[in-house]
Amino acid sequence: MGGDGGADPVIHFVFVHGASHGAWCWYKLTTLLDAAGFKSSSVDLTGAGISLTDSNTVMDSDQYNRPLFTLLSDLPPHHKVILVGHSIGGGSVTEALCKFTDKISMAIYLAAAMVQPGSIPSPNLSNLHVGEEEIWDYIYGEGADKPPTGILMKQEFRRHYYYSQSPLEDVTLSSKLLRPAPVRAFQDLDKLPPNPEAEKVPRVYIKTAKDNLFDSVRQDLLVENWPPSQLYVLEESDHSAFFSVPTTLFTYLLRAVSFLQR
Repeated sequence: MGGDGGADPVIHFVFVHGASHGAWCWYKLTTLLDAAGFKSSSVDLTGAGISLTDSNTVMDSDQYNRPLFTLLSDLPPHHKVILVGHSIGGGSVTEALCKFTDKISMAIYLAAAMVQPGSIPSPNLSNLHVGEEEIWDYIYGEGADKPPTGILMKQEFRRHYYYSQSPLEDVTLSSKLLRPAPVRAFQDLDKLPPNPEAEKVPRVYIKTAKDNLFDSVRQDLLVENWPPSQLYVLEESDHSAFFSVPTTLFTYLLRAVSFLQR
């Protein structure tokens, strides 16, 4: 674990949201971590959360992930973070792992896309295409005759697919804050070249057992294709573990990082 210069070592968690969400979705986790004396940061990727960019104008993963890359590049020398990604945010984590290997001491994938750099992902692993096509609203920011630029789950399906085990007040909160996800940002997330150095960074997978969006079979396939050093299962969690089981997730995060200190 790294510290700021000569300061005491600090465990610093950095959280990356999934499609349509933002830094706001981690509020329970960051509150628990901050109260326990850890450092936590959560980013709004471009076009998400309170980012001022229209998500329909986001052209690729590099533009989408720029806020995360900026945060990592601005870290003090020798300061490393625990990078935690949710859902398709796992692709952002893997890309960061390849670009900023020396800044990351552990990568944690929470019900997230975890695809080995240089491998060809199975076509049925993409979160955005789970479920029936009619659960999604497509946004055609460049005209109906052009490919869609954004995607957003229809409101009537969100409770079932995202938040089936989550408190109703969090469902209400998210209904005010979800934004269309930039489709083009996800098209090149799995096109990373092999990266032996990034593979040396410990990886953790946290599975969500009552997930109606990213089912157990798909999550198990990710783990089988690129085995992590640790695997945890949140037995009572829907897709959004940060809402449905924040205290258990907090416990598992601390258990995972305790292996770095051994």
